Amino acid sequence: MARHANREPRAHWVLLLLGVLVILGELCFSGYVHHVGGEGDGPRPVPHDAGPAPKEVAEGGPVIRVDPDGRITTRGMPADTIALTFDDGPDPKWTPQILDLLARHEARATFFVIGSKVNEHPELTRRILAEGHEIGAHTFSHAELVAVPSWRRRLEMTLTQNAIAGVTGRRATLMRPPFSAEPDAVRADEFTALAEVTRGTYLAVLADHDTEDWRRPGVEAIVNASTPRLGTGAVVMLHDGGGDRSQTVAAVKTLLDEGSGYQFTTVSEGLGLPAANPPADTATRLRGHALRLVQTLSQWVSSAMILLLGIALTLALLRMVLQLVTATVHARRARRDRRGLRYLGPVSVIVPAYNEAANIAATVWALHNSDYPWVEIIVVDDGSTDDTAGIVRRLRLPGVRVVRQPNAGKPAALNNGLRHARGALLVLVDGDTVLETDAVGRLVQPFADPTVGAVSGNTRVVNRRRLLGRWQHLEYVMGFNLDRRMFEIGECMPTVPGAIGGFRRDALRDVGGIPEVTLAEDTDLTMSVIRAGWRVVYQESAVAWTEAPSTLRQLWRQRYRWCYGTLQAMWKHRRSIVERGPAGKLGRRGLLYLLLFQVLLPLTAPAVDAYAVYGLIFLPVAQVAGVWLGFLAIQVLTAAYALRLDREPLRPLWALPFQQVVYRQLMYLVVVQSTVTALMGIRLRWHRIVRTGSAAEALGVR
Repeated sequence: MARHANREPRAHWVLLLLGVLVILGELCFSGYVHHVGGEGDGPRPVPHDAGPAPKEVAEGGPVIRVDPDGRITTRGMPADTIALTFDDGPDPKWTPQILDLLARHEARATFFVIGSKVNEHPELTRRILAEGHEIGAHTFSHAELVAVPSWRRRLEMTLTQNAIAGVTGRRATLMRPPFSAEPDAVRADEFTALAEVTRGTYLAVLADHDTEDWRRPGVEAIVNASTPRLGTGAVVMLHDGGGDRSQTVAAVKTLLDEGSGYQFTTVSEGLGLPAANPPADTATRLRGHALRLVQTLSQWVSSAMILLLGIALTLALLRMVLQLVTATVHARRARRDRRGLRYLGPVSVIVPAYNEAANIAATVWALHNSDYPWVEIIVVDDGSTDDTAGIVRRLRLPGVRVVRQPNAGKPAALNNGLRHARGALLVLVDGDTVLETDAVGRLVQPFADPTVGAVSGNTRVVNRRRLLGRWQHLEYVMGFNLDRRMFEIGECMPTVPGAIGGFRRDALRDVGGIPEVTLAEDTDLTMSVIRAGWRVVYQESAVAWTEAPSTLRQLWRQRYRWCYGTLQAMWKHRRSIVERGPAGKLGRRGLLYLLLFQVLLPLTAPAVDAYAVYGLIFLPVAQVAGVWLGFLAIQVLTAAYALRLDREPLRPLWALPFQQVVYRQLMYLVVVQSTVTALMGIRLRWHRIVRTGSAAEALGVR
C-alpha cells in the first residue's frame, strides 16, 4: 500500500454523514410514498364523530366549488349522462384494460390519480390524456386529509400537482379526496379539510354512486351500484388501482355494453366546464421532474437497502453458525486431549515495554511465579520515558533481564529480545498483561507436535466492572475467542495476539523474525508463519489477563490501529489466496473470513442502521421490535455459550442489548475509518493506550 504524509483523513466523516442522511432521507421518502394505506386496503382508518357538513354540501351535487370568499356551490351531471371516475391509479395492470374498454366504446372518463403512481407510471399517465380522458388529483400518497395536519394536506396536493405537471406538462383543476363517497356522507371536519385544499384552486368531485368496488362485491353488484335511475345522470366512483380490480373491469365492460342510453363522458365535459388539464407553467414542470427523480432514486435506494439488509443479516447469522459449530467441534477435541503438562525444554518470555510503569511489575511477577520448570524473562524497554526499566530492575528477580534500546517500536523491541533469548520456545507477552500461573506451561504444550509453529493463548479483559469493560469482555469472549476456535478447526488462524502468544524459534527464523512493516505485527507474523508451512493452534487454557481501554477515545485509538494493521496484513499476504497447502487455507479461508465478516459486514452497518431508523418510522413497531429481539436472542444464546466455554459467569449478558446501541456502531465506524485510511494510502501513526494499572490491582499481583 502506498504511503503518503503522516496524517489522517477527516473530510470523509462529513461525506459519510451526508451519505447516511441522504440514504435515510430517500428511505423516508420511499416510506412516505408506499406505506400509507390505500382505499383498496379497507375502510377509512380514522373514525369521525363530527357533525354533518354544511347543508348545501350534504344536499347538493357531487361537484363542489369553494370560492376564495368561502361561498359554496355544487352541481350534478345532466340527465342521461354518466361520468365514470376511477381512483387510486394509474395501475400497470388494470388501467390499460379499462382504457382499452373505453376506447372500444369511444367513451371518456375521469381518472383521479395518486401523485406517486404518476411518477411510477409516466407513460400510462400520458396515455390517459392522449386518449381524450381527463386527470384529477387524488393526493400524492392517498392520505386521508382530515387525518393529517394542515401542512401535510398542502404538501400532498402540491406534490401531486408537481408530479402531474412533470409527466404530462399539464396541471389538474379537479380533485377527489381519498376515502370519500357521496356528499351526504361528508362530515363537518372532512369538509373543513376539503375546503382548505380546494378553496379557489380545485373543483372537488365526490360521487352520486359509490360502488364500493374495492370490497369486490361481485360484478352484478358493481353494475347495479353504477347505474343511475332512468332519466338521470350521475358521477360514478370506481377504482383502477389499489388492489385486485378484475371485477371492476368486468363491470365497466357490462356498463359500456348495456348502457347505450347513456352518454359516458368526463366530469368537465358533462358539466360544460373548461378543460380540466390546462398547460402547467415551467416552474411546476421543473419541480415535477425533480420530484420524479427523487422518487425514482428513493425506490432504488429502498430496494438496495433491502438487499443490503438481507446480505448483512445473512452474513451475521452465517458467522454465528460457523462459530457455534466449530466451537463445539473444538470443545470435543479439547476434552479428548487431556494429557498432563509436560516439560518441553527452556522457554524464553519476551516482554516489549514502552511506558508500562502502571502494569510492568505485575506482568513480571506473574511470569516469575510461573509453574513451568525453566523460564527466562526478557523485558525490552523500548525507550520508555517513565520508570519502566527501573521498576523491573528493582524487583531483583532471578531469571529476569532488562534490555534497553532507543524507541524503535514494538516489532523492533521483540526482535531485540529474540537476539537475547536462549530458549527454543518463545512466549511473547505485552507489558500490560498478567498471565495465570500455569499459562506458560499450558501455552507451550501444543509444541509437542513438531508441525506446530505458533500457539494463541486466551486473552481476557480484567477491568470489566464498568459498562465499557463489560462490552469489551463480551467481545473478547464472544468474538475473538469463538473466532480462534473456528480458525484452528479451519487451519487458518490469522492472528496470535500480542498479549499472549507462543512461537517456535525455528518458525520465527523461517519468516525472518518479527515483521516491522505493518501496525498489526502479531497478525502479519502469524500469517507469515502459516505461509511458511507451520500450523497455528489455539490453547484456550492458557489464560492472560489484559487491561482493556477504559475510555471510548482510548478504545477508538486501539481498535483503529488493530483494524488498519489487519488490512495492511491482508493486503501484504493477498497472494496466499492462490497458493497451495497451509498458505492456501489461510488465503481462501482466513482472509476470506476477515474480508466478509470483519470488513464488508461492518461497512454495511451505517446503511443498515439508517434502514432501522426508517423501520421505526414507517414499519409496524411490533414487527421491527420482533426482528430486533429475535436477533438479540440469538446473540444472547451465542454469548452464553461462549462464556460457558471460557468458564466465565453469565452475569455480563445484561450488557449485551446496550452493546448493540453504542459499542457496535463505534466498532463499525472504526472499520470505516480504517478502510478509508487504507484506500487513500495514508500511513497511520502508532496509537499508544494509556494504562492505569487496573490489571495488577484487580488480580492482586505485586
